[in-house]
Amino acid sequence: MRTTAIVFPFDSFGNSGTGAGAELLADALREVVDDTAEETRPVRAHAYAGKLKIKEHRFDTMESLADWKATGRQAAKKALAAGDFLLWLGGNHLSALPLLEELAPDTLVVQFDAHLDIYNLHDCTPEQCHGNFLLHAERLPRIVNVGSRDLFLTAKHVGKTFEAVYATDRIAADLDGVARELKELAAGAPRVWIDLDADAFDPAFLPGVCEPMPFGLSPPQVLALVQAIGFEKLAGLSVSEFAPGRDVRDASLQLLGWLLEWVLGMRSGA
Repeated sequence: MRTTAIVFPFDSFGNSGTGAGAELLADALREVVDDTAEETRPVRAHAYAGKLKIKEHRFDTMESLADWKATGRQAAKKALAAGDFLLWLGGNHLSALPLLEELAPDTLVVQFDAHLDIYNLHDCTPEQCHGNFLLHAERLPRIVNVGSRDLFLTAKHVGKTFEAVYATDRIAADLDGVARELKELAAGAPRVWIDLDADAFDPAFLPGVCEPMPFGLSPPQVLALVQAIGFEKLAGLSVSEFAPGRDVRDASLQLLGWLLEWVLGMRSGA
């Protein structure tokens, strides 16, 4: 299985500093590749490490910032057309917008996120930012949310963007039931994408986020739900909103790094 990892550390218009998180996760992948190359005995990572390409974008000039979305859409379009398994390592969640716009409309996106990113409340900016970027999308695939802790938005407003929302209170009450529904949704979709905003996790497990919220998902819950979704139709995984400046003893880096390795291993059949 060939894999392309696109490092897209865009973090303007909200939660600056998360771009460094994307770069750290890319370094974690490089460490896996280097360690595997030194290993002479069979290890699981041999199934994917030799087939992993890492492509990094930078946003350190005004020109690159001005063209961020076009750059992202071009990168996503090329990678998706190649048919590789795709990892998208972004800065703030807005960095995932170009990718989402390039996914086929019938793709099922399972978005793990504490926030619904369609905020239109009185104190929200109407301009595009990391908290409302789904409202500004040119087009979107099918999206279901997992892990929302929103207590303000109405079901009518949410239903304009999300096919379903599995909030954390429902997951806590009926994890098996939510897993069954996600499995059914994935079975009926031609392809699946997992979009992970790091704040989906409870900050007790992943403190390195800019906007931590209580009552988040635990790592075992996330693993159970991802396993229910399955890997056969999984086209890729995007990760965003990791803020290393807020991490505690590298707990967040270790969790996300392990998760990336696990997904690569499961997707490659290792």
